[in-house]
Amino acid sequence: MTAADEAPNAADDGVTLVSAQALPEERDAEATLRPRRLADFIAQNRVREQLELLLQGAMRRGAPPDHILLSGAPGLGKTTLAMIIAAELGVGLRITSGPAIERSGDLAAVLTSLSRGDVLFIDEIHRIARPAEELLYSAMEDFRVDVVVGKGPGATAIPLDIEPFTLVGATTRAGLLTGPMRDRFGFVGHLDFYEPDELDVLLHRSARILGVTITDDGAREIAGRSRGTPRIANRLLRRVRDYAEVRADGVVTADVAKAALRVYDVDDLGLDRLDKAVLTALVRSFGGGPVGLSTLAVAVGEQPDTVEEVCEPYLVRAGLLARTPRGRVATAGAWRHLGLTPPDRIAFAERGLRPDTMGDGAEPVLDLFSADPDIGPGSV
Repeated sequence: MTAADEAPNAADDGVTLVSAQALPEERDAEATLRPRRLADFIAQNRVREQLELLLQGAMRRGAPPDHILLSGAPGLGKTTLAMIIAAELGVGLRITSGPAIERSGDLAAVLTSLSRGDVLFIDEIHRIARPAEELLYSAMEDFRVDVVVGKGPGATAIPLDIEPFTLVGATTRAGLLTGPMRDRFGFVGHLDFYEPDELDVLLHRSARILGVTITDDGAREIAGRSRGTPRIANRLLRRVRDYAEVRADGVVTADVAKAALRVYDVDDLGLDRLDKAVLTALVRSFGGGPVGLSTLAVAVGEQPDTVEEVCEPYLVRAGLLARTPRGRVATAGAWRHLGLTPPDRIAFAERGLRPDTMGDGAEPVLDLFSADPDIGPGSV
């Protein structure tokens, strides 16, 4: 059985092809495709220019740059930028993650092992344990850590000087960072989703590295289904490559990409099986909503956290789903994407029309976005 034949089972095993989260088996492939220098980093022009100024200024002064915080959705290149920063500075890089630092002693061990000017990258820094975060305050400001020896009244804090370093923190949820932590970063950069033409350039670069022959229309087809995320674009490229090598002549064209992504159940908007299941349940089972998150999750056989954190962000960004005080609502775009005609109450609400514009004797249009079910657009 070929890899393409096995692909439909991947979603059943909980692996989603268009998830922005990195899969463990992808680390080697991602490392091969990562740019090594800031000049090779595609898109994010504003952040790239700001980082270039920051790094060049620090190198001219002969001092480590200010601490750097990178925020944005998963898969946009925060880890890649941390690696580039260390490479541009010509210093060592230590990589860890917030959840891995459970005690202040864990962080102290990492900090005291750094050489002068090294870059410490902490992914998901908003999930770092509170005792470790408080230890990090003095390390970031004064390059000193206080190690507590003993317990109770006899405990003694021993100050240890550490080498000057640069902390690069990455977070997908900047709002969860505490104020004192956020204020200690000298530079904060936010990574935006990529435009299709930017992903087109990225896919051509990745194809050259992987030795894949790809046409312009083939790259555009993959880019349009990649949710604006480089990690997803590279993942889809590797799967389309498999299909092209097994069932075609090895060249990734638009037709080959469409056929391959049909096998992997990724539609023209980049929706996968679970995304379409959420929209279908919302429209067919609940008339488009409003419906609560827990009820919607039960309807598709998933945990509420999975629906809220994996599916909803892209569905909301694509204009297919709305989060309202009364529950989740399918937009008119969701109905049309499923090949259905949206009911008048949704079509008129989308166009912002009042009931009195619908003709004499028309029923009031329910305001789907009001917290009070008794308040409609004609009540104001």
